[in-house]
Amino acid sequence: MTRGDTTELAAALRQWRERLTPADVGLPAGPRRRTPGLRREEVARLAGVSVDYVVRLEQDRGPHPSTSVLGALARALRLSSAETGHLFDLAGVTLPGPGRVIDVVRPSVLRLLDRMQDLPAMLIDARKTLLAWNPLADALVGDISAIPRERRNLLWMRFGPDGHQGRGPVLDEDGGRERLDRSAVADARAALARYPHDAVLRDLVDELSRSSERFAGLWAERPVEDHRVDRKSYDLPGIGRITLDCDALEVPDDGQVLIVYSAAPGSPDAEKLDLLRVVGLQSV
Repeated sequence: MTRGDTTELAAALRQWRERLTPADVGLPAGPRRRTPGLRREEVARLAGVSVDYVVRLEQDRGPHPSTSVLGALARALRLSSAETGHLFDLAGVTLPGPGRVIDVVRPSVLRLLDRMQDLPAMLIDARKTLLAWNPLADALVGDISAIPRERRNLLWMRFGPDGHQGRGPVLDEDGGRERLDRSAVADARAALARYPHDAVLRDLVDELSRSSERFAGLWAERPVEDHRVDRKSYDLPGIGRITLDCDALEVPDDGQVLIVYSAAPGSPDAEKLDLLRVVGLQSV
């Protein structure tokens, strides 16, 4: 095996896919399966790529995968840190280094997310890109896997021209959006200062500056904030407005954040969250 070995890459991708079960990645088992492991369609959906792309990679006739695609495949296949490094080596791609955002997720963090079944939770990187999420986060935000992989980003979902995917923007607890808009831009500025060599983050900021007058105006104001606990409101079909506590838990050394939503026991919002567990999960 050599670095950039596409034949071995194809074999490894097939083997990693076949060792997983739907339950391992939070998917329903569905009809009886003729072959072990996940279907290619399931890996494609989890990674945000086309089924044809996965097929071609596994048949050693695919395109040269980018860093972001390799990171998405590593997350979809629940690879360990060593396996992720091996995946990048087989593809002939260098893992992100200093000055660039880490979007490879630790398996232990994915296991923690899998255990969070009663509360909406999602993992984001320093670019605000959604790396992983549980079914209740899908119910709260919308079908995240249906959003194109390159648009699964909280900044884009807030400011991009097609960002809301049929859902309105996340609101402050008083129903406004000014404070959260400013906070999101402050986070983006802090991330770019921390990762000055990250081309993906720079391109995201440049694209939003061109396409969103709101983002460009706030960016020019250079807001600076520091926050870890927040309250956010969502308008949900069949449920109405729900306001939840939003805690941001940092993953040490990786620049990633696990966002967890909850409501005080016995509150009206806790009752709505209970309803979301029933109604929302049925449509996910």
